[in-house]
Amino acid sequence: MPRALVMDADDVRRALVRIAHEILERNHGAGGLVVVGLQTGGVPLAEHLVALLAEIDGADVPLGALDVAFYRDDIGIRPVLAEEVTRIPVDLTDRVVVLVDDVLFTGRTVRAALDALADHGRARAVQLAVMVDRGHRELPIRPDYVGKNLPTRSDELVEVGIGGVVIGESVPVPPASAHPEVTPDHGTGVASGGAR
Repeated sequence: MPRALVMDADDVRRALVRIAHEILERNHGAGGLVVVGLQTGGVPLAEHLVALLAEIDGADVPLGALDVAFYRDDIGIRPVLAEEVTRIPVDLTDRVVVLVDDVLFTGRTVRAALDALADHGRARAVQLAVMVDRGHRELPIRPDYVGKNLPTRSDELVEVGIGGVVIGESVPVPPASAHPEVTPDHGTGVASGGAR
């Protein structure tokens, strides 16, 4: 399937407004809330969500950012990406944390986030807001707030941003024969890459 825009900027904004209203309704206002965006895709969504909560409710909701790279259960199976900033502005003890991410897929990132949040206090509750729920869960994790349920193939790419949501084909892994071979330099200290 070629790349396709499934949500434009207006759709994303409307979804964020709806999610903000749902958060306020479920929690009877913004008192005691903390919004935490998952690095990297959840942070801009969390920033917009906090601004909307202030606009709707007049509340100054603390905003945090969380990197879960070293809490993942697949370290050693896949490469650890460069660490991003974790910034939790308040103790989470007895607070309701709204964890925000761009895409919910297998659930493993959210599981890692729950472990990481525990280092910052014992939250009264953790709620999950995602712009896209694409299915294919490997863990029993379900979002509380969803911008769009978007059934996908497991190999499709889903890109989410404030400007919209794009779905498209995955990047195919080239066969081993397509990789250039590295040939020894025969003592010069430089390797050359070339296809045979």
